[in-house]
Amino acid sequence: MTQVTRARSGLTNKQRHILWTGIRMLLTLPFVALIMIPLLYTFMMSVLPADELYTRFWPSHFDFSSYMLVFTKTMIPRQILNSFIVASSVTILQMITCSMAAFSFSFLHFKGRNFVFMCILATMMVPWEATIISNYLTVSAWKWLNTYHVLILPYACSAMGIFLMRQHYLTFAKELHEAARLDGCSNWRFLATIVVPLSRPALGALGAYIFLQQWNNYLWPLLVTNSDSVRTVQIGVASMYDVDSEQINLMMSAVIVCLVPSLSIFIFMQKNLINGLMAGAVKG
Repeated sequence: MTQVTRARSGLTNKQRHILWTGIRMLLTLPFVALIMIPLLYTFMMSVLPADELYTRFWPSHFDFSSYMLVFTKTMIPRQILNSFIVASSVTILQMITCSMAAFSFSFLHFKGRNFVFMCILATMMVPWEATIISNYLTVSAWKWLNTYHVLILPYACSAMGIFLMRQHYLTFAKELHEAARLDGCSNWRFLATIVVPLSRPALGALGAYIFLQQWNNYLWPLLVTNSDSVRTVQIGVASMYDVDSEQINLMMSAVIVCLVPSLSIFIFMQKNLINGLMAGAVKG
């Protein structure tokens, strides 16, 4: 019966798969164009000669001198280093703190555990802008302004990270923890040698998400820093805006340079992002 159906359709399973893949690719092409056109326009503006700005889309010749100026005449290289320091530090801290907090909410039993976890989740409903003034006054009183730790420590833990890791840890069999305890394994050792190695997809997704979030962070670094020696690259790019047409291609070049790390992380960590976010979707 199956062979008769295949004969009538005239297509094998492999051919159907190729056909549907081609249809899906054609359907996604408009969305790809919608995303790529602004990026292409930004790149073209960065390589246009100064006398062709606003008059041509495709340059008569590609002028990459603005990229050289970005690395030699601006503070963008230093600010890129600052962004890497801040984003990497926050990522490492959140992977550590969120893993430990999620472990306690998943494997340990204590009074009020669910209530404390719900209180942590409730903080996600409070917008960051509602607490930014009180946070600024606090770090100002501690004399943390214009330092690295004012950019790092306020983001050392997050409710979203705790929630993501807890949902992943709930997929672990409880018998695994019980067997480890019977063998004399402490909670710290169980977390470090068993739970964390088995949670690499979730940790990779959390790390990629936090890194991209901190790399693109703008408002808090702008508020608590006033020196280029500690300011991040997002503020540096924004400060390059000038009504003078000679500076537009320089700013666009800085935008492209700033986009390269975040796009690279997203492209190479895309599989980890998808697997990590889906790891806790199905329990068992």
